[in-house]
Amino acid sequence: MTTWLLVADSVRGRVFQADSPSGPITEIITLAHPEGRLHEQALTSDLPGRTFDRGGQGRHVMEDRISAKEQDNIRFAMRIADYLDTMRSEGKFARLIIVAPPEFLGILSAKLSDATQKLLSMRVDKNLAQKTAKEIRNHLPEQLWGTSPG
Repeated sequence: MTTWLLVADSVRGRVFQADSPSGPITEIITLAHPEGRLHEQALTSDLPGRTFDRGGQGRHVMEDRISAKEQDNIRFAMRIADYLDTMRSEGKFARLIIVAPPEFLGILSAKLSDATQKLLSMRVDKNLAQKTAKEIRNHLPEQLWGTSPG
């Protein structure tokens, strides 16, 4: 039973394969997203608009409910989720483990399809995307899975 391990942050998503519960992991693909390094100001082309209050003389900045940085993270999470869904539908993996920083883990989890969610056997809220395969494996439980996912 093939298990895939996604180790992601807002800059990259690395997919590893684990062929046994306690063995090493092998990287099979990296999904790069260099825009994830950009600051908020670099993602927007202009300053937010300004408006006047109806009942007074005050002015305030009109802000989006979701920042440009958050929107960018959502787009990248969707790209990763689409990739995983395609690979799941092709039968490339039977179990999925996701390791990501807490905020990105939440965004990514929300974008996974129901069918891919059912294969999710573990979520780890750590930022390990820049670590080597061996370092990543050392941060995970000795046994990557026990019973069937779900």
